[in-house]
Formats: sequence, C-alpha cells, structure tokens
Amino acid sequence: MTTISHFEDVQAWKSARELVNTVYRLTQSSKFRPDCGLKDQLRRAAVSALSNSAEGFESQSDRHFVSYLFRARGSVGEVRCQLHVALDQNYIDRTEFEDAIQKAYQTSRLIAGFIVYLRANDGAKAVRL
Repeated sequence: MTTISHFEDVQAWKSARELVNTVYRLTQSSKFRPDCGLKDQLRRAAVSALSNSAEGFESQSDRHFVSYLFRARGSVGEVRCQLHVALDQNYIDRTEFEDAIQKAYQTSRLIAGFIVYLRANDGAKAVRL
C-alpha cells in the first residue's frame, strides 16, 4: 500500500488546486467587476475545497480527515452552483463554464473516491506518516 506523507501528493488536492487556478483566472475578467460579491464568494468556495483537503490531511485524526473531505466536497458543490450564476449573468461564456464545471466534477469525484478509500481501509492510517 502506498504511503502519502504530504497533502500535496493527494490527487484530490491537486485537482482542487487546478480548480482554484481556473476560478481565479475566470474571475480576473472585467465582466466580474460589477459583482464583487459573486467573485469573492466563488474564490472563497474554491479555496475552501483546497484548504479543507489540506487541513484534514494534517489533522492526524481519521474521523476529522473524512469530515474535512466532506466539507471540501461541499465547497466544490458551491463552486458549481456559483458557476451557473456566473454563466446566467454572462460573466463567463459557455466554453469557460463547461471547462470549469468539468474540473469541479472531477475534483468532487476524486474527493468522494478518497473518502471511500479511507473508509474501506479503516481510516487514513495508510496515508499519513
């Protein structure tokens, strides 16, 4: 069984990082200027997914780790919801939306898969040093 000793090595965290970069790139557009609230909330939700994955990994408690991963997945859902709002308000175009929403779905799937893995292996003992 592979040991992962740093959260930066977790595939779900890497995917969340890509999602954060996508969200920041999209929200740098001048189209978001009149709606700073949506821009800030979209960024916060994306960063929350990334941060909760890392914080859970570092918690050194199996139960807390899974709990943080559920929060991270919830934050990804929030990103998806806000991407729909951005599309509806014409802050992003259909192509940008599709790219970002697919990254969000991928991140959510990876987080869910990691939760299943941790639960099936009686926690994160095989994951952290």
